[in-house]
Amino acid sequence: MINFLPMFVAVPLGAAFLMPLLYKIDRRLTDLLGNLTTFYLLAASLALYFFLPADHLMIYRVGGWAPPVGIILVLDGLSHFLLLTVNLIAALATLYSISYMNLYTSRGKYYTLFMLMVAGMNGVVLTGDLFNLFVFLEIAAIASYALVAFGCESEELEASFKYLVMGSVASTLVLFGIALLYGLTGTLNMADIARSLPANAGAARALITVLFLMGFGMKSAMVPFHAWLPDAHPSAPAPISAMLSGVLIKALGVYALVRILFNVLGMTPQLSYILMVLGTLSLLGGVLLAIGQWDLKRLLAYHSISQIGYVILGIGLATPLGIMGGLFHLFNHALFKSLLFLNAGSVEYRVGTRELKEMGGLAKKMPVTWATSLMASLSISGLPPFNGFWSKLFIILACVQAGRLWFALAAVIGSLLTLASFLKVQKYAFFERLPSRLEAVKEAPWIMGAAMIVLAGLCLSVGILFPYLITFLVNPAAAAVLNGTGYSRLILGGL
Repeated sequence: MINFLPMFVAVPLGAAFLMPLLYKIDRRLTDLLGNLTTFYLLAASLALYFFLPADHLMIYRVGGWAPPVGIILVLDGLSHFLLLTVNLIAALATLYSISYMNLYTSRGKYYTLFMLMVAGMNGVVLTGDLFNLFVFLEIAAIASYALVAFGCESEELEASFKYLVMGSVASTLVLFGIALLYGLTGTLNMADIARSLPANAGAARALITVLFLMGFGMKSAMVPFHAWLPDAHPSAPAPISAMLSGVLIKALGVYALVRILFNVLGMTPQLSYILMVLGTLSLLGGVLLAIGQWDLKRLLAYHSISQIGYVILGIGLATPLGIMGGLFHLFNHALFKSLLFLNAGSVEYRVGTRELKEMGGLAKKMPVTWATSLMASLSISGLPPFNGFWSKLFIILACVQAGRLWFALAAVIGSLLTLASFLKVQKYAFFERLPSRLEAVKEAPWIMGAAMIVLAGLCLSVGILFPYLITFLVNPAAAAVLNGTGYSRLILGGL
């Protein structure tokens, strides 16, 4: 089988550089190339499930150099899981962008930045060494800073600057952690670090762990490192909000943190408890802050913090059921939260406001947006038969199984508060009385509706067919996490 892992980075990078040229010829060509690129990446990530061996392992040696000296790209169960998630949401976001970006100018620049962000996320997920992880992380992050400010209004520029400052602090902490690891081991290959890290370097290991926890904690917007997110997500164009919440904070934050803590440094009981506490603070703090919001996209942004808390809680348990539940919720959150941001974008596209108090009666005027929003709301609230119910249930059961009853209770309370928050959204946005000024409102363009319908269908079908998804998608990812520092033997073999 041809090893085409580099294409997940090379194709979007090539598309990014072509976009400005195509825009000068015909702006519709940028829509075409953008969608062809993301749908190719989605098809390629899906195709790998048919060709990979059962252990979900593929290694590409850049330039033919063997690790740990050479640079490698690694596709195991965990990276494959994130690769599919990233490219699925990217494909639907570009489809939605075809009509939505009529609100903005410089469509060519938009797609250039979008492709750079996708290339960066794919690179973070696939790279096997810490230096390139940092490089790809910065490519994705810098592109996202510009995309948050894309409207160039004062609100967008302020949010982008705040995001840039916080992101730069996070990147600096990560870079310090990488430098200390290099000083201890003399290598940047993650598998080689796991093999070479001195057993007596307890204090240095603790400092490195704290640096990574803070750096990637900011990237994933965990409480108390979340201050940038409530401004950044509402300010961005709707498809970018979907990407930021759906996959960016997971690829640059959660994935990188899990990969390093479990597969490079090694998980400890103390670190596990810290992750559970941070996850619980995030899931409760985020939802409590969301309930009082009247800006629809800001409300959704706080829920991103809350739902990431569930992911961190599940993974932090470090049990097979907890890790499986946390990873499954990561995938589910990508689906329903991306859908909710696209719903909010459709409402803003037609109504011209994000304020819930200025809406009402949109269920009759925008039936597709309302129906898909209702499905996403039920899913994020953890109601059956939608996908969010099962992943939350697995996390709660994992807490009970591990004897962490207070954490299980917090997860249940967070879910109930989430339901209350989205009942408020449904009431004020889609029911109530239709204001006279909205009499002429109509449904969003059909291509935006198509992206929302696909995501809504996935929320329902994943909830119904979850046993198959867990078997073929989630369990290989959980196995890679549970393998711990055995990742080193898997990658380096007899070297």
